[in-house]
Amino acid sequence: MNDFTLEVAELTKTYNAGKPNEVRVLQGVSLSVKPGEVVGLVAPSGAGKSTLLHIAGLLDTPDTGTVTIGGTDMTNLSDRKRTAVRRGTVGFIYQFHHLLPEFTALENIVLPQLANGVTEKAAHARAMDLLGKVGIAERASHRPAALSGGEQQRVAFCRSLANEPALLLADEPTGNLDPDTSDQVFDALMTLVRDTGLAAVIATHNLELAARMDRQVRLTAGVLEMI
Repeated sequence: MNDFTLEVAELTKTYNAGKPNEVRVLQGVSLSVKPGEVVGLVAPSGAGKSTLLHIAGLLDTPDTGTVTIGGTDMTNLSDRKRTAVRRGTVGFIYQFHHLLPEFTALENIVLPQLANGVTEKAAHARAMDLLGKVGIAERASHRPAALSGGEQQRVAFCRSLANEPALLLADEPTGNLDPDTSDQVFDALMTLVRDTGLAAVIATHNLELAARMDRQVRLTAGVLEMI
């Protein structure tokens, strides 16, 4: 039985290969993450962290190397199968919340569940439960424009976990927030992650936040190293 939710092995990725402006973004990157483990990915801008997260989450493909999720090699799956895995197994959080502005906080969390075949009643119950865990259940009927930046990002967290993924990938999830709000929102994210027991890779340039995760790795010039 495989003990890891996510395993990436010897990933390489080069943009503009063979051209004068060739950029080698990933150079033999390997990383394994267990269920219930939160890994902090520390990297400066342009170091390749977004590329690594996109490949790990099946949004992009490596030049070489493998991506294994839940013990299954995902590297050569068809686009249709990759989409199915992303929808049901992987949750994404970005620096900007990307909430649908015409829908309420509750509806933003319900919609991905309906698309995944969950009944409206069950989707509503899970959405309210998630909003309660991050402390904003009373804001469920508000649209994104009526929410603060911290509240918007908490809703985005809940939406990313709506379909009960096994793996969460977050790219600077508190990067747009002031320090105090960032700290509060990060606490809310960690509560969600701990309650669900999923595996998580959270990219951040904030070393204090990274230090609160189970372990940290640093990506520099396409090479991954333990901190």
